[in-house]
Amino acid sequence: MATTTTNEQLTQIIQPVVEGMGFEFWGIEFRHAGRHSTLAVYIDREDGVSVDDCGDVSRQLSSVLDVEDVITYAYDLEVSSPGMDRILFNLDQIRRYVGSPVSVELNLPQDGKRRFKGELASVEDTVLTFALEDGSKVETLFTNVKRARLVPVFDKKEGKR
Repeated sequence: MATTTTNEQLTQIIQPVVEGMGFEFWGIEFRHAGRHSTLAVYIDREDGVSVDDCGDVSRQLSSVLDVEDVITYAYDLEVSSPGMDRILFNLDQIRRYVGSPVSVELNLPQDGKRRFKGELASVEDTVLTFALEDGSKVETLFTNVKRARLVPVFDKKEGKR
C-alpha cells in the first residue's frame, strides 16, 4: 500500500508533468485491493477535460513513472477529471467550495459524528465549519478530514448543477 511518503513522492513527480501539459493537477489516490493496485490521477482545466486529454497525460505519466520507479509492483494508472463529485484534497480546493454541499469522513469523530453531509459553511485558517441539514454545525480541523467530496446538486428544472 502506498504510504504518505510515497504519495508525496508521486505528487512531486506527477504534478510538474500535468501542469507542464497545461492542466491543473487536482490530486492522486492510490487504491490497493489485494493483488490489484490503482494509481488514480485527477486533472482539471477550466474548459474541461476530454478522454483524449486523459490519454495524452496517461501516456506521458506512464513513461515518467516507469523511469522514476517509485511504485515497485504492478499497478494500473487511471487519469481522469475529478468529476462533479470531486474529492477535495487540500485547503485551497476546499476554500473554492465554501457554500457547497459536501460529504465528509473524519479520522476522529467530532461532535459525535464521523461521517456526515452538509454545507461547507466556512474555512478559517485550518478550521472547517459544516452546516448540517438538522441545523447543527460541525467544526473540525482540516487535518482531521480523512476525505471530503462534493455532493452534486442538479437543478431539476434545467438539469444544471
